[in-house]
Amino acid sequence: MSTYNATEVLVGGAVLACAIAFGVYASQSTGLSQNGSGYELGASFRSLEGVGVGTDVRLAGVKIGTVTGVTLNPETYRADTTFTISDGVLVPDDSAIIISSEGLLGGNFVEVMPGGSPFYFEAGDQVEDTQGAVSLISLLVKFVAGDGSE
Repeated sequence: MSTYNATEVLVGGAVLACAIAFGVYASQSTGLSQNGSGYELGASFRSLEGVGVGTDVRLAGVKIGTVTGVTLNPETYRADTTFTISDGVLVPDDSAIIISSEGLLGGNFVEVMPGGSPFYFEAGDQVEDTQGAVSLISLLVKFVAGDGSE
């Protein structure tokens, strides 16, 4: 029988504490630890390239929510998404939802472009005004090949 050395126990405890701390940090930074506060909206996009569950929803560059679901609609061949908006953030009911890019090499996020309506979306509402992701490769091909409309 072998006996455990005090050093081995201390090192094992430190490794376990670091793993737990990393898990807590990772869940908080990815939004997994949100306690469900907020209301859910839906939207349908032609292209949802670069967006998945957990992607940020931003308004004026500030994170106001998270994408919570992505499914393909077999009838319309569009990407139906659901996302949660934080409580206290009221989105006018004539707002647009756009897939934006953080930069040339950055990831995509969902951007809310607020409208001017005095009425606001309520939980479960569907946003009709959407603009899908623009493929950088298709833009480059159009630029290089020229579109013939000079």
